[in-house]
Amino acid sequence: MNFKNTLIDWYSKHKRDLPWRHTNDPYFIWLSEIILQQTQVKQGLPYYEAFTKQYPTIFDLANASEEAVLKLWQGLGYYSRARNLHTTAKHIAFDLKGEFPNNYKDLLSLKGVGDYTASAIASIAFNEVAAVVDGNVYRVLSRYFGIDIAINSTIGIKTFKALASDLIDKKRPAIFNQAIMEFGARQCKPKNPDCNICPFNKSCVALEKNVVDILPVKLKKTKVKAKFFNFLVCVDTNKNTIIEQRIGKGIWQNLYQFPLIESKRSLSASEFHLLNLKDTFLRDVDFDFWLYNTEDKVHKLSHQHLHTKFWIIETKQALSTAIPYGELIKYPVPVLISDFIESFNFKAL
Repeated sequence: MNFKNTLIDWYSKHKRDLPWRHTNDPYFIWLSEIILQQTQVKQGLPYYEAFTKQYPTIFDLANASEEAVLKLWQGLGYYSRARNLHTTAKHIAFDLKGEFPNNYKDLLSLKGVGDYTASAIASIAFNEVAAVVDGNVYRVLSRYFGIDIAINSTIGIKTFKALASDLIDKKRPAIFNQAIMEFGARQCKPKNPDCNICPFNKSCVALEKNVVDILPVKLKKTKVKAKFFNFLVCVDTNKNTIIEQRIGKGIWQNLYQFPLIESKRSLSASEFHLLNLKDTFLRDVDFDFWLYNTEDKVHKLSHQHLHTKFWIIETKQALSTAIPYGELIKYPVPVLISDFIESFNFKAL
């Protein structure tokens, strides 16, 4: 069986009609690949459409404020992607005069562009023979060839990159790369793939050895840390509240949130009452408080779980650094904060 031809033939019949497949413009290819990192197509597609509408050229994106970019990205997660996207757009627009690097090596030098993304852009936009290896490709190759080397180990990364580079169709690299990724996403799925209709079911080693459900192999992740967040949601007599921007490195960099106090464990109302809130912005404010969510809202990130409580701080005084409730929508916030704002319904106050 010719692996390349069989794969591409399957792709021609089963590929999804997606907007970035109707262009080889590197700007749109790059934009789609950055959005789809750590994101499924069905979730990323509306963001791609929003970004291409708001920023139809690399210059439009470069001239936008970071805050505007983060706001449009809101809800997609992994916000460093958005910051890198904006930084790279400015570099290409202003330093490179709008000319995208046209080869794998130079693409790899862009901020936020790694091996996979550089390979995807180089092959799809510039027809360079550069093999992509993402989660879908790892899964297809490990199952078809029966490879049980951990895909997130150093030797695994090298092994699968070399294998993908040997297999890629040298005459049709763009089609081959898109085909193998689509095949992994739609046919050779992570769980319960329908091997009965797979065009490779006569030659797949994993199917022959009945190990489809255990491949690919992945090393265990490091232990997830638990953190305990207490957000102070102020409501004053003038229907204003307070938000602040997260600065420095770490999660949600440059996004906005309600004032935050971290604790070593989940706090009860009596324990919260004992906190020295007079050392915060509330030092000169008379206030009452109540707990919005009695059970912790657990927000799961890749490396930590945030156990969150929202404490409503009520005061009859006017807060000098506050903003009207209606302006909250203007600020880019993490999805955790966005969900709270929607459920709390400031407008009803």
